Amino acid sequence: MAGVPRLTRIYTRTGDDGTTGLGFGGRVPKDHLRIECYGTVDELNSTLGVVRGVPVAAELDADLARIQNELFHLGSDLCVPEAEKERHPVPRIEERHVAALEVLIDRWNEELPALANFVLPGGTAAAAHLHVARTVCRRAERLLVALAREESVGAWTLPYLNRLSDALFVLARVANRLAGRPDVLWDSRA
Repeated sequence: MAGVPRLTRIYTRTGDDGTTGLGFGGRVPKDHLRIECYGTVDELNSTLGVVRGVPVAAELDADLARIQNELFHLGSDLCVPEAEKERHPVPRIEERHVAALEVLIDRWNEELPALANFVLPGGTAAAAHLHVARTVCRRAERLLVALAREESVGAWTLPYLNRLSDALFVLARVANRLAGRPDVLWDSRA
């Protein structure tokens, strides 16, 4: 595939000084806010990998596989600063990705009962892991908001993460429903 790096060696030793390379060749400290953003997106993607490793319905797995690929687009989008993207084009998050999440949310939400209370994370292992993914997604979104205050980011990156956290909430409910488990509801009198 054109434009995809071939990884022949996993370690380079170039990060031993506490810096890491960006997608265009520049280097920044490993705790740079941009690195925190796409590192958290990577953590989110790994969490979705855990979800897919537990029993999950095939139709839900297909949606998660698509989202994992989109998260690689997001990581690519974030690892190259906006000012460098014309010279260094990379896969990006686009409006179509946000629209696809909205379709996913609406499609699955139609099959769910209306909420009358707050939902606690839990139920099946898949649902619990999807709730963890949702919280990691919200953290990635908060970090991206902070980065966007300092430098420009892709136009669709924030809407994507915002929509994705909503989608993960719905998918957690779906995972329980498909397994025949009810939502775990908050007991405000406990």
